[in-house]
Amino acid sequence: MILLTEKAAREVKELMTKESLEGYGLRVSVAGGGCSGLSYRLVFEKEAGQSDRVFEHHGVRVIVDSKSYLYLNGTTLDYSDGLNGTGFVFQNPNAQGTCGCGTSFHT
Repeated sequence: MILLTEKAAREVKELMTKESLEGYGLRVSVAGGGCSGLSYRLVFEKEAGQSDRVFEHHGVRVIVDSKSYLYLNGTTLDYSDGLNGTGFVFQNPNAQGTCGCGTSFHT
């Protein structure tokens, strides 16, 4: 399962409202690249694919493809607006290491 904190859900909903994306979900995925080998990706998507896993947290639909799910199962997606920067933060128990900025990881 992939969890979305209340704060992250509020931010996702705000972004979808600004972009007029009613009815969309947040696709969370992993792609090769980045400082540590794998990078997180977030995009808005209207429909889930047949092999996707779909979760709902705080009114936000989270869509994950089956390959990315292997790397993301148990991850919590949070949102930070503190002094150290603003943005989405991945708390991934599967990551054995991350880069300094936290946008890529390796297992």
